[in-house]
Amino acid sequence: MSKVTIIGAGSAVFAQQMITDVLAIPGLERGEFALIDTDAARLEAAHDLAELTVARSGKAFTVSASTDRRAVLPGTDFVINTIEVSGLRNVQHDYDIPLRYGVDQCIGDTTGPGGVMKFLRTAPAWLAILRDLHELAPAATVLNYTNPMSALVLLSARATPVKVYGLCHSVQNTLAELAGYLELPVAELTYRCAGVNHLSWFTELRWRGEDVLPRLRAAMQRPEIYEQDIVRFEMLRHFGAFPTESSGHFSEYVPYFRSRPDLVSRYTRAAYKGESGYYAHHWPHWREEHAAQVADLVARERAGEAAIDLTRSPEFASNIIEGMTLNRPQTITCNLPNAAPGGLLIDNLLADGVVEVGCTVDGAGVHPQPYGRLPEALAAIDRSHQAVHSLLADAVLHGDPERAVQALMLDPLTASVCSLAEIRSMFGELVAAERTDLPAFLSGEPQGVTA
Repeated sequence: MSKVTIIGAGSAVFAQQMITDVLAIPGLERGEFALIDTDAARLEAAHDLAELTVARSGKAFTVSASTDRRAVLPGTDFVINTIEVSGLRNVQHDYDIPLRYGVDQCIGDTTGPGGVMKFLRTAPAWLAILRDLHELAPAATVLNYTNPMSALVLLSARATPVKVYGLCHSVQNTLAELAGYLELPVAELTYRCAGVNHLSWFTELRWRGEDVLPRLRAAMQRPEIYEQDIVRFEMLRHFGAFPTESSGHFSEYVPYFRSRPDLVSRYTRAAYKGESGYYAHHWPHWREEHAAQVADLVARERAGEAAIDLTRSPEFASNIIEGMTLNRPQTITCNLPNAAPGGLLIDNLLADGVVEVGCTVDGAGVHPQPYGRLPEALAAIDRSHQAVHSLLADAVLHGDPERAVQALMLDPLTASVCSLAEIRSMFGELVAAERTDLPAFLSGEPQGVTA
């Protein structure tokens, strides 16, 4: 019997999928879900949906919910972290202010000005969660889904002994997309993939032993294929590997696609293919749509309709729970420190950074699989982002605003557009606009933060 605590459960659609995935584990018949959120109304809706999902499954799980994190954490075996800290009221600032300086973002939650500010808003809450876990549930395994993934996992590694693994769906989703482009069964593809979150690389792709990267290069010559993933196909064309995040996300991580309006027009398309301000313009509507979706599911289930889908998703959280709880070996990808007992997981990435690699999971825990050396050009792209993450983590741990602004100065897209003075000015505007949601050291009150 395992206790699974979901922090940020007010994001009820994702929380319900996490619950569904755990309920779908064969042989795991009983357990406990504990839901935590600071928004009582959203938490109540998530609680209702969770109880109905458990009832629909027929399994003997209990569900509790509380806005008091410390009351819920004791006895927790697994924590799934999905917090979002003041993002809704700041996502427009994250987009509008940089755009005035020429920095055009699509998503803005991992790197660039939006990713930097999201980290700075999230870090204090994340550290507080880790402090409570260290005190109240020190043996818990923490599965983090909140972005910016690598920076938050790095912060946890530098601040606390709590076991934290970063999870994302980019590798498994990209594999399915590649199978579609190649018109091959996804289950028959094998691959090697590693890097940092949202910047990992499919360096090998095989079907029945055949190298199918040449097939992929041929497929991208067809306009109907190329148009689906322009940015990533351009990276394949010039760097020889296919990156793991959508073209829209990825276009923000390098200086080649968004530094001029003509490049944005040439290489980006609508939605996750690179639309300018995609998150900023749509997030408020998505929030309303998700709330309506939850209310509809609850109403239909209570009316006797089998409205809840109990299909297990490709997310890896339930695989970790299955592997560790039932000692049933699993294969996943996750984010964790590069320095492992046997040496570095990726030889030419930063030793004190976080990397994304394949792992196996069993009753003894998560076992990362060393990759070796990435092709140097790919490693160089990843190292630039690791440097940003490192500065951000240290900025928070040492209460140093200078390291925070230097992190933004090193961001590849921002640096391709702005002078150093302009980046400092932009950072100052962002801090002024978001001040009430940022840690005190950014208001000129230096303070050390420890977990």
